[in-house]
Amino acid sequence: MKKTLNIIIIFFLGISGLLHAQQAGEYTIPEKPTGDFELINDNFIVSALDSLSTLKYFESSENTKNRLNNNKYNFLPNFIPTYPDSVYYYRMQRLDVESPMALTYNPYVRMFIDMYANKKRGTTSRVLGLAQMYFPIFEQQLDKYDVPLELKYLAIVESALNAKARSRVGAGGLWQFMYYTGKVYGLEVTSYVDDRNDPLKATVAACRYFNDLYNLYHDWLLVLAAYNSGPGNVNKAIRRSGGKMTFWEIMAYLPRETRDYVPAFIAVNYVMAYSNEHNIYPVMPKILYHETDTVATHQPLTLGILADKLKLSNTDLEFLNPTFRTGFIPATPTNPFYIRLPQKSIADFINNETSFYAYYQLKGYDPNQFKPTDDADYDVITKRITIKVRKGETLATIARKYDCSSSEIKKWNKLKKSSVYKGQALKIYIQTRQPAVQAKTPKAVPETQNIAANPDSLKTDIANNSVEEKSVVKTVKPVYHVVKKGESIGKVAAKYHVTNKNLLAWNNLKSNNLMVGQKLRVNAPGKIIVEESLAKNPQSGREKSNEQSQKFSSDAKYYVVKKGDYLSKIATENGVTAEELVSWNSLETNSLLTGQKLRVNPPDSGNNTKLGNTDVAKKADVDTTKANLKMVYYTVKMGDTLWSISQKYNGVTIDQLKEWNKLSGTVGLKVGQKLKVILPEG
Repeated sequence: MKKTLNIIIIFFLGISGLLHAQQAGEYTIPEKPTGDFELINDNFIVSALDSLSTLKYFESSENTKNRLNNNKYNFLPNFIPTYPDSVYYYRMQRLDVESPMALTYNPYVRMFIDMYANKKRGTTSRVLGLAQMYFPIFEQQLDKYDVPLELKYLAIVESALNAKARSRVGAGGLWQFMYYTGKVYGLEVTSYVDDRNDPLKATVAACRYFNDLYNLYHDWLLVLAAYNSGPGNVNKAIRRSGGKMTFWEIMAYLPRETRDYVPAFIAVNYVMAYSNEHNIYPVMPKILYHETDTVATHQPLTLGILADKLKLSNTDLEFLNPTFRTGFIPATPTNPFYIRLPQKSIADFINNETSFYAYYQLKGYDPNQFKPTDDADYDVITKRITIKVRKGETLATIARKYDCSSSEIKKWNKLKKSSVYKGQALKIYIQTRQPAVQAKTPKAVPETQNIAANPDSLKTDIANNSVEEKSVVKTVKPVYHVVKKGESIGKVAAKYHVTNKNLLAWNNLKSNNLMVGQKLRVNAPGKIIVEESLAKNPQSGREKSNEQSQKFSSDAKYYVVKKGDYLSKIATENGVTAEELVSWNSLETNSLLTGQKLRVNPPDSGNNTKLGNTDVAKKADVDTTKANLKMVYYTVKMGDTLWSISQKYNGVTIDQLKEWNKLSGTVGLKVGQKLKVILPEG
């Protein structure tokens, strides 16, 4: 009864205030706008809201916890409250009294209240959640520059708080700066970094722009109009109106988009203040502003490396760091970049910072890997894992964590309901794309591998019982790199996994300065490769063959990878090249593991000197190997790659597997596929 009485009192107070304002000439409700002002499908404000539909950064669209806490009016879940104009007017009056901006209520504003509170209420819930991420940043800077705090709501009209939003005319970021305007206010845009997407830098630029416009018009609604359409259009509208200096008086002379812009801003002020009264509650993002912190990077890195090593979602890192357009952080000691991480990961980053930089130097940076490429250049690996549900997890949170849908998880596990319980085991299929890297063929291939690579010639060779003996000397062909704009000696060295000193020596350079178009040699000159085809001797026995094999193995030199090691460093220390290490150890990637053993001398090292004078021993070794070959079949399992299969068989390389099975470098493996593998018997 008391609640009903309060509503009646508010209603009559609103009517009384409305009549009083009309009689005093302070407020007049304009006639209802014609079709000229009806929303159309491509309205920029609606487009900004729709852009949130692809933003995967929310806990749960149900948001039960917040609904229970905030639903002080006991509304049913799907109930959409509606109110008469008098209530809207009364509430807007309260907001207007507390604001230095003229927050007027009229049918134009009512139209946008209906859009945010009714038609787009689901998206408005997401905006309410994102506001708790970005509004602390906005409010701090607006207060610092003495700008009305209500202007934080302008970012909702501009971008719906989507930091990577892009308009059809090229404006970008939370505050939708055009390229040139952003440059004027200190926002840099490069191939790798777009400051318009940086929440802090863009907010500072917006505050400076607001102050400049206010000094020009001395009216905050005209500032909004000029922010949207430019001061030139506002000045034209003022002239055409006969010198009027308020938004509502020059509204008819402004561009169509700007006529919607200011009413939408006023409507957002209302909806954000009275969201609970419209049964709208925030859908919270997975992490809030106070749960994050920034840390400086002083050398190049990628968000992918950080996500992998810090055990974070790449999507989450991209959300927290929208400034980096391709995921590459082009930091240098003289030009550091700040990245935002969850607070729990800050200590891990600081403790492992040097290792991250070393790992980046090992992997290098190829700009093409951050651009959309044809799937043919990748092997798509599908892997099944089993997880256990943790306390508080739902199908929705698990699906988001593993980049799949709830329905897929239900299908994989034959679930009839969407509920899960703590400790429940679930099967999850995850897909990763790995570059189809072709391992380089060893420069000196053991004779046993040559035989296995060509099994069809085995019978012919045994029948002829002789092979010509020859040696071939080849000089390594020079490999050149043409310097592009923005490249440094360090960047080129990292790309080819060599050192700066190597590049300086190989190119007779006296300084690190490079010129665009300059050709640099990026491999060591003067290397000679010796390959021998060994003759067969049917009279040699197995004992000598075994002895030769033991001598061959004893000449191998190995290096055990230590923490902080990377391929080019190990190569330099052992007087070889990174390409040779990749070849001699059949490495598919340049990634190394602590404790991993790497061969650091050629496979034929010592073989020519110790065995070169004993033709009989050579022939016995080859003949015995050829006479004891066998072919087996391997069935491809989930998650297998050519590299992982080659590691299962000693002496088998990726190139051999491709040749035996007629595989190309870009074709992925299929589960159940059978592969030929040729091995020595016994």
